[in-house]
Amino acid sequence: MNSLVLFSLLPVVLLIAAGFIAGRARWIRAEAVSDLSNLIFLLLTPALLFRTMSVVHVEQLDFRPVAAYFLAVVILFTGILLVQGFNRRGAVLALAGTFSNTVMIGIALIGLMYGPQGLVTLLTLVSVHSLVLLTSATLALELAVVHEHKLNPEAAQTDARPARHPALIVLMAFKNALLHPVPLPIMVGLLFAQTGWVMPAVIDRPLELLANAFGPLALVMVGVTLANTPLGKHWRQALGLAVVKNLLHPLLVFCLCKLLGVSGLPMVVMVVASALPIGANVFLFSQRYKVAEELITAGVVMSTALAMLTLTLVLLLVGQAG
Repeated sequence: MNSLVLFSLLPVVLLIAAGFIAGRARWIRAEAVSDLSNLIFLLLTPALLFRTMSVVHVEQLDFRPVAAYFLAVVILFTGILLVQGFNRRGAVLALAGTFSNTVMIGIALIGLMYGPQGLVTLLTLVSVHSLVLLTSATLALELAVVHEHKLNPEAAQTDARPARHPALIVLMAFKNALLHPVPLPIMVGLLFAQTGWVMPAVIDRPLELLANAFGPLALVMVGVTLANTPLGKHWRQALGLAVVKNLLHPLLVFCLCKLLGVSGLPMVVMVVASALPIGANVFLFSQRYKVAEELITAGVVMSTALAMLTLTLVLLLVGQAG
């Protein structure tokens, strides 16, 4: 297991390092990062997700590992809210402690380590990951806004985000999470697989080339982002966030997998997914709700920078326990 971990993580480390060097050397300018991220997220990601799931039949999917994963998310999210308080800051920090970078890093890492079988297990999680977490986070944040307005009516009059009806909040969050470049191609790919049709080579080959480009480019872009994002004065709090996300989250998932009888590759994939660094969507939420923006940015950077060390530790421990 030790050699597998090192052999699988080394290309990830080298690709992120290459991106970091390119970012520092200004070979990729800061203005181009957004466009390259859009290329990866809006073109390469859907191609990979659709092609992978287009040959998977529903009966092959096992949602027990996903249940263990989300049970850990509920426990951790609730725990952070209890510690931080029910407000916008607490909700955003709770999201940071539970929302993994399953796409940009997770898909590339699991694909390299465990191949198509591991990827199908991960994509079973990815298919509902954003849908569940982003919808839940939106609801929690909007309810936190309502709570803050009740506690401070004067601030409510100047708040740029007026309170909305909870039913409307859930409906809009569900729609936005569903019509998203991650769950949508997964669902379309699954629907295609159930038809029994075979993808024509003239379509499958370009999709394959786009899918193959995803892993290297995504990891290089992680390095570029790290090179262009300073930690600033929040590094101590960011380190705390990284410890919660990179170590406490996978520990909870591991314990719940054992409790629920999930073992083997599905357990390993769920634990690795939970050990992934904080996903970029958390920063978008902090921007949208104007709370803890610098801390979340520093947390994403710290969590990603430490991921190579913490992922290695988690993988070694899971390998020994499994």
